[in-house]
Amino acid sequence: MAERSMMASRILIVEDENKIAGVLLDYLKQSGFDTHHLTRGDEVEDWLEHHPVDLVLLDLMLPGKSGLDVCKALRAGTPGKQAPAIIMVTARVEEIDRLLGLELGADDYICKPFSPREVVARVKAVLRRGTHAVEATADDLPHGLQLDDAAWRATIAGHDLGLTAVEYQLLKVLSARPGRIFSREQLMDSMYQDERIVSDRTVDSHIKKLRRKIQEHLPEQELIHSVYGLGYKFEPPL
Repeated sequence: MAERSMMASRILIVEDENKIAGVLLDYLKQSGFDTHHLTRGDEVEDWLEHHPVDLVLLDLMLPGKSGLDVCKALRAGTPGKQAPAIIMVTARVEEIDRLLGLELGADDYICKPFSPREVVARVKAVLRRGTHAVEATADDLPHGLQLDDAAWRATIAGHDLGLTAVEYQLLKVLSARPGRIFSREQLMDSMYQDERIVSDRTVDSHIKKLRRKIQEHLPEQELIHSVYGLGYKFEPPL
């Protein structure tokens, strides 16, 4: 799939502080983005029905509907319709807010106060890695990584990784959304469908084994990254 030109990307800014929104609009327009601004959370879904965008800069505290509720609604989405990337913007820096935003499907977060140049850079990074795009196919995966669901078999450049069923499921979930951060709880849900009680250390142990098996064939590459306080993401080197 050809990458869409960054210059043509459409950005929706949802921010009730007009001064902040004005600065973001100016910087994003100067960087070549097509931008629009809304001030209320309860306006977002209806507006997007008629004006599809590539990315939403979404403030956490909004009148009408909170940013987290908007994020959850957008991620629930419409079947067959591609959802935009979402960057949460918040002045609430507590770890639980950051984690909750990402668990609901946000691709990144930015804390106020921020540099407008940093926001532009983060917008470009999220669009570049395409975390909002359709899930990766076998042809999109790096280094000849192939996943065979029928056999629960993963290979890299023709080499069988020899994964257990749990390791295969972990790799499938992570690699389907490159750059997306998954919490340990989300990964546990994907690993065990029978609601058994397991600890965070169980996830860490499986990730460690999965990394080791991948590095046997890609010793100089790291595909699965730890994100301190949040979880793990699959992000191959550029």
